[in-house]
Amino acid sequence: MPTFITQGRFTAEAMRGLLSHPEDRSKQVEKLFAASGGKLLGYYLTFGDYDFLIVSEGPSEGVATSTIAAAASGEVTDLRTQLALPSSAMVETFTRAGPIAAGFRGPQAEAGKRPHAAH
Repeated sequence: MPTFITQGRFTAEAMRGLLSHPEDRSKQVEKLFAASGGKLLGYYLTFGDYDFLIVSEGPSEGVATSTIAAAASGEVTDLRTQLALPSSAMVETFTRAGPIAAGFRGPQAEAGKRPHAAH
């Protein structure tokens, strides 16, 4: 099953609730993913731009369902989910992408402009 990384922020109300009643949120998050056909692999409190980071696996539609359900709670915001490929999959991914990239024409190529290097 695919692996996903989700980051998000708690609302001010959620932070106040956690301050007055600290709890390990991983059990609730684990139930959320299980209900949508996925599995929680890791749940981390983070410091910086986001308040938490979740590592999960499951079908894309299951992860989307979990994200929608979490957002509907009104206590998390700025949810960002990304597909994560293990490094072992990179060779296959780049091998498959090579011929596709060679045949792809970017928007500036049509206008006769030199495309910028990818970052």
